[in-house]
Amino acid sequence: MNLSSTNSRAIAWMVWIIASVFYAYQYILRVMPNIMLSDIMQQFDISAATFGQFSGVYYIGYSLMHLPIGILLDRFGPRKVMTACILVTVIGLMPLLFAENWLYPIGGRFLIGLGSSAAILGVFKIIRMTFSEKRFSRMLSLSVTIGLIGAIYGGGPVNYMRELLGYQTVIQIFAAAGLLLAVVTYWIVPNMESSSQGSVRSDIIEVLSNKKVVWSCLFAGLMVGPLEGFADVWGTIFLKQVYGFDGLLAASLPSMIFIGMCFGAPVLSLIAEKLGNFLATIIGAGIAMAICFSLLLTWQMTSGILSLSFVLVGVCCAYQILAIYQASTYVREQVAGLTTAVANMIIMIFGYAFHAIMGYTINMMGGPNVSSALVYGVAVIPIALFLGTSGFVFLLTRETKKFENVVTE
Repeated sequence: MNLSSTNSRAIAWMVWIIASVFYAYQYILRVMPNIMLSDIMQQFDISAATFGQFSGVYYIGYSLMHLPIGILLDRFGPRKVMTACILVTVIGLMPLLFAENWLYPIGGRFLIGLGSSAAILGVFKIIRMTFSEKRFSRMLSLSVTIGLIGAIYGGGPVNYMRELLGYQTVIQIFAAAGLLLAVVTYWIVPNMESSSQGSVRSDIIEVLSNKKVVWSCLFAGLMVGPLEGFADVWGTIFLKQVYGFDGLLAASLPSMIFIGMCFGAPVLSLIAEKLGNFLATIIGAGIAMAICFSLLLTWQMTSGILSLSFVLVGVCCAYQILAIYQASTYVREQVAGLTTAVANMIIMIFGYAFHAIMGYTINMMGGPNVSSALVYGVAVIPIALFLGTSGFVFLLTRETKKFENVVTE
C-alpha cells in the first residue's frame, strides 16, 4: 500500500507523527546516560573512561547501520523496519536492569544506537512517501523539533523522575513505552515499499571516493562535541562538579543546547541564503561555539549567562544540516540522497570518538569527581572545534581560489 495513492491525509499525518515520536524516543535514550552517570558507574563499579566507552558505543551502532537501514527501508518499507528497530532499542535497555557483567550494558548500548538509526532515516523516508516534495523541508523541521523536545525531556524531567522513582524504574518505564510504540507502529503504519534504482555498490563507491565529501564530513565531525560530547553525556556532571550546581539545574542547563537547536536550522539556513555561502556560515557557527566553550572553561559564568550561551551553542549546532547539504552539492543529483546518509554516518561516528577521548582524559586526570579532570576532558571540545573550523576555512579558501580562476579565464 502506497500512501501517495490513498489520498488519506489523516493516515499520512498519523504515520508522520509516529515516525517523529520514534525520533524523540531515541533522543531520550541517547541523552539518558547524561542523567544516570553516577548511578550506572556505582552499580557496575566502572571508571570514567569505561563509562565514556559505554556512552560512545551508541554512535558506533548508530553510524554503522545508516547504509544497511537505508537499504532495508527501501526493500521492506518503514512499517517492518521501524517496528523491528524500536524493539531492538528496548532490548538494548535490558542489560541495565538485569546484567551483572559490564560487557552486557555496552552491548545493549550498541543495540540502542543500532535501532535508533532507523528513526531519522525513517522520518526521511516517510516524509518523502507521504507528502509532496515542496513540503519536505517544512515537515522535516517539524520532526526535528519534536525529536529535540525528546532530548530536552531527557534532561531535567527525566532527572526528576530518577530522583523520585530511582533510575531503574525510569528505565522500565521507557522500555514499556518502547514496546507500546512498536505495537502502534506496526498496527498503524501501512506497507510502503519502494524499489531502489541503480547499483547501490557503485553509488556508495562514487560517494566515498569523492574527496570533497569525505573531508567536509570529517571537518563537520570534529565540530559535534558540543552536542554529542557535552549535551549528551558530560554536561551534567561537569556543571555539578565544576560549577557546583544542584542536580536538577545541572541536568536542565545542557538541555538549553537542544532548545537552541530547535531554532538553529531555520536561522542558520536563512543566514546562509542571505550570505550566499554555506561554508562561511558553518565557519561562523564553529567560531561561536569555540568561544562559548572557551568561556565555559575559563570564566565562572552564572546560570543565566550559561543558559544564553548554551542556546547560542544549540543554534550553531544546526551547522550539521548545512554541512550535510554542502556535501550533497559535491556530487551528481542522482546520488545526493545517498550522500546525505553517508555524511550523517561519518559525522555521527565522531560521537564515539568524543565520548571515548573525553572519558579517557577525565579518567587519566583523576576521575569525574575531580573538577580539574572534567575541565581537561571538556577542553577536548574547543580544541576539536578549532580544528574542524580551520578545515572549513581551508575548503572555503580552495573554492574561492577556483572561482577567481574561473572569472579570470
